[in-house]
Amino acid sequence: MSGPAVVAQQLVRLLEAHGVTHVFGVPGAKIDSVYNALQDSKIELVVCRHEQNAAFMAAAIGRMTGKAGVALVTSGPGVGNLVTGLATATREGDPVLAIGGEVPLDERSKSTHQSLDGVTLMRPVTKYSDEITSPEQIGELVGEALRAAESGRPGAAFLSLPSDVGLAEYPCDPTPSFGRPVLEGPGHPAEIARAAAILNQSQRPTLLLGMQASDPRVAASAAAFVEATGIPYVSTFQGPGAWLGAGPGSGFGGRVGLFRNQPGDQLLAHSDCVVAIGYEPVEYDPQLWNADSAARQLVVIDVVPARQDRHLAASAEIIGDIGISLDLLRAQLNLAIDSRHLAMAGEAHSEIAQEVCSGATRGGSPVHPLRILHELQQVVTPETTVPVDVGSHYIWINRYFLSQFPRQVLVSNGQQTLGVALPWAIAANLARPGKPVISVSGDGGFMFSSAELETAVRIGARFVHLVWDSGSYDMVGFQEQAHYGRTSGVQLGHVDIATFAEAFGARGRNVADGAELAEALAEGLSSPVPFLISVPVDYSENMALMKDVHPGMIN
Repeated sequence: MSGPAVVAQQLVRLLEAHGVTHVFGVPGAKIDSVYNALQDSKIELVVCRHEQNAAFMAAAIGRMTGKAGVALVTSGPGVGNLVTGLATATREGDPVLAIGGEVPLDERSKSTHQSLDGVTLMRPVTKYSDEITSPEQIGELVGEALRAAESGRPGAAFLSLPSDVGLAEYPCDPTPSFGRPVLEGPGHPAEIARAAAILNQSQRPTLLLGMQASDPRVAASAAAFVEATGIPYVSTFQGPGAWLGAGPGSGFGGRVGLFRNQPGDQLLAHSDCVVAIGYEPVEYDPQLWNADSAARQLVVIDVVPARQDRHLAASAEIIGDIGISLDLLRAQLNLAIDSRHLAMAGEAHSEIAQEVCSGATRGGSPVHPLRILHELQQVVTPETTVPVDVGSHYIWINRYFLSQFPRQVLVSNGQQTLGVALPWAIAANLARPGKPVISVSGDGGFMFSSAELETAVRIGARFVHLVWDSGSYDMVGFQEQAHYGRTSGVQLGHVDIATFAEAFGARGRNVADGAELAEALAEGLSSPVPFLISVPVDYSENMALMKDVHPGMIN
């Protein structure tokens, strides 16, 4: 772009100054000035097949790096298609900056093509939503949006850029300080002391690690706290998981969420004190895991105050930087944990391990979920990223698949959004270059975003994508069966996944039974292009996922 600098160029410079490496989007006339400016930048542009998937990819970058991923779309339907992706990012705590084009300012009140009040549309699904209406605002509003996305509990921010503003002259240099996230200090010393006193008097404490405990900025301190204190812990589906090891002596009681019937739920129920670290109620309803709240004290450690909920009434609430707060709390602890409580964590692990091991003996077709998980665990390394879509497979994986580092297993647990796994697999290639990626979806969720397979091939991404094929929206179906005694609206047609993959320049394989899966995974991991594997899955035991399998537990 020759001549004086324009706002679009300034926007790109601000993104570069903030450390943005990739922008995901779908172009259009109302935002083409920014696309043009990206051509002269170091930022890599990833053109997607759908704006929703661009938002998913940006959110995955944000989740894995802690820095806002960026989505760039045109006005009208382009902005509208972002809504699900940004709602998911905000609910899941993923920092995203979404930039949407808009018609020129003097046409805003007219009935013209692709006019839409994107700012108002985005307010319910973002932490921040505003419009750049003059060149002088560019640095300030981009800074505000980035700070909102990355500070506190992260989430999505949206900026609207009218096409005439994007082309307006703005010769000033960018201000690198714009957009710096707000740095929190530790929680209040009185609350840290109060929490220490509660824990020091507790005999059966348990840590409940939520999604912010797996944040890249928090994970090391969380791990040090668990290791130093020896307090047994459970993890939500988005929490860190078994990243300190999963042996009987590790203190890990498994993941909890959705239905209150897991070994980790027994551990929580046995506790006289629960310490919720970086936990958001959407991850696992407090009225489920803390229905008998009078039986225990609750300590909350987070970056934002806990929601006012009779099942989440904290005896001590440490609000501030989670990592620093944990370090300070650890120094004041002098614990005496009941040996029976420690043993319960080991028993919880053993119960999970026995279930997983049983998968090795399950043969035949269709393939039992535990057999699929057994085969997966043979090839997943400490460097493998595992993006997981939503469906019945998501329940099996979150219960029985043990992660080895924070945010290794990526799930949508708040919105439970279908279609995230394939876009996240693409983003994982970019955020963690050279590292293996094995993503998982059901046949229903896969088709939500399957067009992005072309994007993956075009940019040279490599991953294995495993499709658990039930011919239905099974997670909906088995819960309908439990509630009504029949299913409705869940049946789907068949897609030949191997042929589908080849049509996009990828590779694929349809396996018939579990005995073929190991060979297929090995083939996929050595493939130079994305590799899809379709597995007929046996969901006949899914009703047991909802059952009360532990005495005293309730759904």
